[in-house]
Amino acid sequence: MTKVREIDLRSDTLTQPDEPMRLAMSHAEVGDDVLDRDPTMRALEERAAGLLGVEAMLWVPTASMGNVIALMSHLSRGDRFLAPKLAHVVENELGTASWLAGGLPEAVEWGDWPGRLPVEAVRTAARTGPYHALRTTLLCLENTHNGAGGTVTPPDEHAKLVATARDVGLRVHLDGARLWHASVALSVPPAALTVGVDTVQVCLSKALGAPMGGLVGGSAAFVTEARRLRKMLGGGVRQGGVVAAAGLVALDRIPELAEDHAKARQLAAGLAELGWEVDEPETNIVLAGTPDAEASLAALAKIGVLGVPMGGKVRFIPHRDLGPKDIDEVLNRVATLRS
Repeated sequence: MTKVREIDLRSDTLTQPDEPMRLAMSHAEVGDDVLDRDPTMRALEERAAGLLGVEAMLWVPTASMGNVIALMSHLSRGDRFLAPKLAHVVENELGTASWLAGGLPEAVEWGDWPGRLPVEAVRTAARTGPYHALRTTLLCLENTHNGAGGTVTPPDEHAKLVATARDVGLRVHLDGARLWHASVALSVPPAALTVGVDTVQVCLSKALGAPMGGLVGGSAAFVTEARRLRKMLGGGVRQGGVVAAAGLVALDRIPELAEDHAKARQLAAGLAELGWEVDEPETNIVLAGTPDAEASLAALAKIGVLGVPMGGKVRFIPHRDLGPKDIDEVLNRVATLRS
């Protein structure tokens, strides 16, 4: 019996380096980044800083490490920080915000749109009290918001949230693991979505094909401290130019994320026609409602379609290694579940 070809929509982290990216990696100029800085890594950091409108950036092995470095820099032990409900730094990073950064997270409810925070909710949550009460010092934003289905916070709302944070005495960290997607969806430069933040983290291995890595940045002073924290966490690298070269190629491919967004809309529309409860995606994440997510995932796996559970729904993420014909094939297979 012939095995059905699997179509894997579990994550855009599945994207693999193609031949041009592998060629760039093989030809990368390298050096010991811990001792003398790696030249290709430096080039990547400088280019990313320019794209994001910040003074400096630091390459990190993972986006999660970038987040915890920023939180370790911002938080003192016992500080409270605010984050949107279902934020990745709270739900999906193994408690490092508390364990390593010493902060106590408080989830702020979304407003009228999933993943987006109302200004007044931030103002209310940033309450103060007597000296023995928790001290709120940081607002952690997420754009796009993974747990809400890849929803986007536009520049005007971002600016209002940052201004409110400043008004109530909070620093601001932006978890921008998929900030590139938000930039493409809104047709604005990435720097338009980082205005006023103290720190920002971005990922290179989600949808862009790089095998690993992200960047965290802000002021030059922050990056100096971040380099120390990266080493403390075991993230110092030697000849990092090999993976930094992949990151430079990845940045060239940011405009191509629009194709992933189109495939997500294609998938969502097809699932809706088949009776699934699906909202039109804003970026590359499709959340499909079902009475029993685990049962649906098991049925999908039998027909060679892979997704993951998220918030009681099934999450699919089309990516660059799958084409529109693959999405058509997914929909054809899903249609057989009804027969």
